[in-house]
Amino acid sequence: MNDTSSRPLRLGTRRSKLAMAQSGQVAQAVQQLTGRPVELVEITTYGDVSRESLAQIGGTGVFVSALRDALLAGEIDFAVHSLKDLPTKQPEELALAAIPPREDPRDVLIARDGLTFETLPEGARIGTGSPRRMAQLNAWARELGKNIETVPIRGNIDTRIGFVTKGELDAVVLAAAGLSRIGRSAEVSQFLEPDAVLPAPGQGALAIECAMTNAPLAATLAELDDPYTRVAVTAERSLLAALEAGCSAPVGALADLLVDEQVVTEMRLRGVVGTTDGKTLVQLSITGPVPSSSEEAVAMGRDLAAAMLDKGAAGLMGERAL
Repeated sequence: MNDTSSRPLRLGTRRSKLAMAQSGQVAQAVQQLTGRPVELVEITTYGDVSRESLAQIGGTGVFVSALRDALLAGEIDFAVHSLKDLPTKQPEELALAAIPPREDPRDVLIARDGLTFETLPEGARIGTGSPRRMAQLNAWARELGKNIETVPIRGNIDTRIGFVTKGELDAVVLAAAGLSRIGRSAEVSQFLEPDAVLPAPGQGALAIECAMTNAPLAATLAELDDPYTRVAVTAERSLLAALEAGCSAPVGALADLLVDEQVVTEMRLRGVVGTTDGKTLVQLSITGPVPSSSEEAVAMGRDLAAAMLDKGAAGLMGERAL
């Protein structure tokens, strides 16, 4: 893999500003590892061109299928995805070669006048395209005795923030990691703590895929893998899979590493499922030893999913997809 006379490695990426930024970061890391140039190959996915909501177009895989097709066709050597966009079932032909260290997994509020969720006015209109966010924001508002309206929106980060700056909405909710990667964290009004709003499974993490047949490249990319991030997101995605929920279903999950005197001692997995009006939530957690393998992480997710299903989670998900 250190043959610098070889052709550039082709990294497949979506065309959005965020996708290009995070793929560019991975490209630099791979170039340092291999000594080979890495070129970005821009690919348009169905999720990028459709204006329908994610729930309407199926949600699961709409941002990754075209990239995976290009991998299998040999048009690119590897691809970078936002991990939360990946279907939970991994294709046998593709290797999830690396999951680099995770960025901040939290959601954030960007509001007019720098308002926080607690100080938003009565009847505030908050934009989000995520049923998961709608469920938890509405539940939080009910706890505060506040009336809000969650407004379905789509579009890139610029478009979503524009709804606030143009006065069409009081606030929008976005992922902290995306804003960090494009250098716009200064616009955040409030970081939403997971106790109030659990993020999407895998949020803040990247996934680097290549073909299973390209073992040398897979081995090189594996050097970018962060084992703690991998077991955490594996547990979160196992919960999602066991609930038979697609990535646009109202499911939140976060695996935290618990640290005592700078030593990682345990992992806590939290999950939530709710109706989008926020009237009903099933929110549970499980704590245990840090998984030492993907199999242990998968088991942790399944255990929490079973407990949530026992509490009625299945009836709260509008979408169920294998």
